[in-house]
Amino acid sequence: MSDARDDPDTFWIEPEFRAIMPLNGFRVSKSLAKTIRQDRFVVTADTAFAQVIATCAESQVDRRDTWINADIEAAFCRLHQQGHAHSIECWLGDRLVGGLYGLALGRAFFGESMFSRETDASKVAMAWLVARLRLGGFELLDCQFMTDHLASLGAVEMTQAAYLKLLDAALAKAVQSSLGLTSSAASCTGGDWGALDGAIKAGSTTGASSEDFFSRGASSPGKRILHALTHTS
Repeated sequence: MSDARDDPDTFWIEPEFRAIMPLNGFRVSKSLAKTIRQDRFVVTADTAFAQVIATCAESQVDRRDTWINADIEAAFCRLHQQGHAHSIECWLGDRLVGGLYGLALGRAFFGESMFSRETDASKVAMAWLVARLRLGGFELLDCQFMTDHLASLGAVEMTQAAYLKLLDAALAKAVQSSLGLTSSAASCTGGDWGALDGAIKAGSTTGASSEDFFSRGASSPGKRILHALTHTS
């Protein structure tokens, strides 16, 4: 993090308490469910990463400064080019109105920042993120610091010690695989960020995982996402 947008210094923080979003505990209010079901926003992934992080770094009325300086922005853009950092975008027409970005390592996703320029846009982006992580076999969604916004969606806070246990479990399989410590690569890889894309395109008709995850009767992407979030795995 940095102290300000124009601050050249970047530093590391290890918080005493950590916020995470349980992937089976995402909270969908009636109004949010309606917005998702109606496909109010067109939701994409990794189509405008640089624009998402740049928008997250902009000052707002309720947040005059940001912790995303130029070095952090450049580093995450490089990580995105390497396939490690990802974004979710919400569009109204050709206008980017909401989104988030973060880093994927092993079966953990580290949410960095989000923004909203229309009601519920960041909540919809988070809903699609949770659905994507669940289908992709991720185990941990790290939200870093608790906010009222995250708490309303179901985020919980835990001690750093408890968080590190979850983190170790989410990273262990991928580390074992990269070091060649297991003969079963399929069981020791990281999460599959692109699994949701295949399931959406397949219309929930191919593969057991997509059949279990999506309702066969769902007629739109939003309805499939809503089904994914309201049926525990």
